[in-house]
Amino acid sequence: MAEEIQKNNEEKLEEKEKPEEIDELSKCQKERDEYLDGWKRAKADLINYKKDEAKRFEAIVKFSNESLVRELINVLDSFDLALVALENEADLKKERGLYLIRQQLEDILKQNGLERIIISVGQPFDPALQEAVAEVESDKPSSTIIEEVERGYLLNGKLIRPARVKVSK
Repeated sequence: MAEEIQKNNEEKLEEKEKPEEIDELSKCQKERDEYLDGWKRAKADLINYKKDEAKRFEAIVKFSNESLVRELINVLDSFDLALVALENEADLKKERGLYLIRQQLEDILKQNGLERIIISVGQPFDPALQEAVAEVESDKPSSTIIEEVERGYLLNGKLIRPARVKVSK
């Protein structure tokens, strides 16, 4: 009996629904779908924005110490010059001590993303990583590295100082 009452109620509801109500309902459903789609797009945009900002912040942190590292590279160069000057002297303790301090500084810089550009005499000149400071007459092919004048460095993969080299004409 309860089933019959429920069927009668459903039939009465169906009879009462009018075309205007159906149109209104479909209009509301369309609006709902549009709002839902807009919300989903806004949510996706926000997620992408957060990812982009995280990447940008990571890059800022990664390269924020670039100017400090550039200055410390000059200190490494000074250590190298001092070591060359001490090679002619007989005081090995001074030379060894200076070398250890230089090595310690270089290790700290490596831990923070500094990488030396390795140059080999005889390799072809690469303008992306090297700067030619002089052209020298040589029996080697043109644009071949003859001598490394100054070391070059990358910081976290970014060139911060090109290697300065002499190349053959």
